Amino acid sequence: MKAIFALLLMCFSTISIAVEQAEEIFKQLAPSLYQIRLIDKASGEKSSIGSGFQISSNGLIATNYHVISGFARHPHKYTIEYLDNKGNKAALTLKSVDVINDLAIVQREVNTEMPYFQIAKQAPTKGEELFSLGNPHDLGMIVVPGTYNGLKNESFNDRIHFTGSVNSGMSGGPVVNKNTEVVGINVATSGNQIGFLVPHDKLLALYLEYKNSPPASIEQQMAAQLMRNQEKLITTVLNSDWQLKQLGRGLIPTIDVPFVRCWGESNSDKADAQIMAAVANCDLDENTYISSDFFTGSLEMEYRYMESDKIGSTKFYHIFERQLNQVAPGNLAGKDDVTEYQCHHDLVKPQNSNINNKSVFCTRAYKDFPALYDVLYIAISVDHEQYALLSHFTISGVAQETSLAFLTKFMESVSWK
Repeated sequence: MKAIFALLLMCFSTISIAVEQAEEIFKQLAPSLYQIRLIDKASGEKSSIGSGFQISSNGLIATNYHVISGFARHPHKYTIEYLDNKGNKAALTLKSVDVINDLAIVQREVNTEMPYFQIAKQAPTKGEELFSLGNPHDLGMIVVPGTYNGLKNESFNDRIHFTGSVNSGMSGGPVVNKNTEVVGINVATSGNQIGFLVPHDKLLALYLEYKNSPPASIEQQMAAQLMRNQEKLITTVLNSDWQLKQLGRGLIPTIDVPFVRCWGESNSDKADAQIMAAVANCDLDENTYISSDFFTGSLEMEYRYMESDKIGSTKFYHIFERQLNQVAPGNLAGKDDVTEYQCHHDLVKPQNSNINNKSVFCTRAYKDFPALYDVLYIAISVDHEQYALLSHFTISGVAQETSLAFLTKFMESVSWK
């Protein structure tokens, strides 16, 4: 009993020390912390809020891109302003963004040099205690202790796994070590004390790029970033190991990279099913936020195998072709963002495959980002009467040449066993 009591006292003592340290850090850094507000011009009210922190003595402030994305996309509809720890408000100017890493740099007017956060020179060690600062649910600035757990394995673009409460409104706030150096930026949460941070080196790179060569326009900057990222992503996928796996009587490709994950389902437990069905789905575990109704940078591959000896071939194919209605683009995008799909239909037998397909390949162009497209491919095998394989992929935000290279490899990787 005494041992348990001593252990409890030790736990409470540790918590007390952490709270005291967090309070001291907050007191020290509060003058350089801000609430970032997106203001709708027509109503004069807040459209969204987030957090930000000063990174230079002349008023440069870092935040998340998604916090100010409304202004980046529609500068005539919104303004950006800050609220500081003393209740002062003023306008902010958008200077630079990194849409891939969800970062932005804005600037306030200053009359004299101001205190600012120092960016760390190296990453934390695993298990190191960190402190996340931000403005959750518009309740005022707070500091939350947590733990550094390294980089998330399933991300193509680096994200830090942080054990701590990163809540709504804390987006764009800094995460500091015990020396008050910024080691990450709040970006997302999965609940249950699981948060994700943008590593500090991404912010440092954006800051140095801005100092050396400010962007001519935010839209052009975003277009260049999206183009570079899709080229890097699809090239990595194409150069990775494509493993063939059996699905029914078919062979389908899966990609051996940690950021593309696959799931499967079937009705093999239904003894009375008229049609045996099995589905495999592989997708990229992330995307790129452009606006609340426009995401890009996604990749999805899906395969559906169906077989039956209990119904006629005509009815079987009628049922199977209805599966096409369940295939949709891999991202949200509206008529202001993309053109209508243009589609090409054909009967195809890939050169290095033994399967005959009825296929459809569709593309639609991005209106604000030239040379980027969403692509959609669907193929249904037509060479057997009582079993068939549907293969499908979508890629959002890809260049024409890159999409055709992916199409070729995908088509030639699907076959009968």
